[in-house]
Amino acid sequence: MAWVYIKTQSHSETGGRLTGESIQSYIKTNFNVNYHRNAIYKLLKSIGFSWITSRSRHPQKSDEVQETF
Repeated sequence: MAWVYIKTQSHSETGGRLTGESIQSYIKTNFNVNYHRNAIYKLLKSIGFSWITSRSRHPQKSDEVQETF
């Protein structure tokens, strides 16, 4: 299921962002279905995802510095 991939990637601790293009590529590779990028955003909305998300944890994040701040 694509939503499992989306949820897993959005909580990744390695940093980076999940893009419409990466979701489009994942669906094409794993399900052999070719969505237009605009349709990806509509698909996300239909399954309850909001495209406005926070960035996943930055790979150089320091918990100690964060606590001090």
